[in-house]
Amino acid sequence: MEHSRLSKKERHELILSEVRRSASIRISRLAIRLGVAGETIRRDLIELGDAGLLNRTYGGATISLVTSEPVIAERSQTMVEERTRIGRGAAGLVKKGQIVMIDGGSTTYEVARNLSQLRRDLTVITNSIGVASVAGANPTFRVVLCPGTYDSREASVFGEDTVEFIRRYNADIAIIGASSLSADGPSDMISGAAAVKRAMISRTLSTALVVTNDKFGRNSLERVCGLGELSDIVTDREPQPALRAVIEAGGTELHVFGGG
Repeated sequence: MEHSRLSKKERHELILSEVRRSASIRISRLAIRLGVAGETIRRDLIELGDAGLLNRTYGGATISLVTSEPVIAERSQTMVEERTRIGRGAAGLVKKGQIVMIDGGSTTYEVARNLSQLRRDLTVITNSIGVASVAGANPTFRVVLCPGTYDSREASVFGEDTVEFIRRYNADIAIIGASSLSADGPSDMISGAAAVKRAMISRTLSTALVVTNDKFGRNSLERVCGLGELSDIVTDREPQPALRAVIEAGGTELHVFGGG
C-alpha cells in the first residue's frame, strides 16, 4: 500500500488507530508503517497532541487516559459558571410535555435545576437522587426514580436493577454527562454509570451529552458510545479543531454556550 499519498487526515486516523491498538507507539515505527519521514510524523503528533487526542512522549505518543475523578460533591464546586451556562442551554432542548431521562452527574444536575424552574409538564426518569430532588420540587413534573445500589460518592444508583428498570420505559430525550469526550465518543470512569447511560440512549429518540470543556480530548475507563449516537453535545467552549471536525462528521449538533 502506498502510504506516502495519504492525506493528513488519513494519516491522523491511522496514527490514532495505531496508538489505540498499542497504547503507546514510537515515531520511528509510525514513519516506517506509513512510509513517510519521521519529521512528518512528529508534526502530526504535535497537532494530535494539541487537540488532546493523544499524549506526546519523547520519541512517540500514548493514549490520553483519565484514571480517576473527584466525587460529585467536589466536582460541583468546580467549573460552576460553565456548568450553569450548559445547564441553561441544555434545558432549552427539552420541549413541553416530553419524557426525559437524566443520568447522575454535576452537569446533568444543572440541567435538571434549570428545567425545574420552567412549567414544562415533564416526566423525568433518573438514577440520581439530586436530579430527582430538584426536579421533584416542580409541581408540574412527574419524577420516576430508578431502583438500584446506592453509590454515595455519586449520589446515584447503579447496577442490573437500574439498567433493567430503565429498559422498561420509552423517552423523547436522554441527557447524559461523561468523564471524558474524545474522537472515540464519551467515556466514563464508573462502569455502572456507563451502563446506565447506554441503557438510557437505547430507550430514547435523541441523546444530548452535556460536558464542560475540561473533558475534551481525553478517554476514561469505559467507552459509553460512539459520537454518531449523540444527537447533540452541549458545552461551554469550542472543542479543538480536530475534535470538532470528528463531531460534525458524525452528524452531531454542537451547542456552545460560552461566557462574555
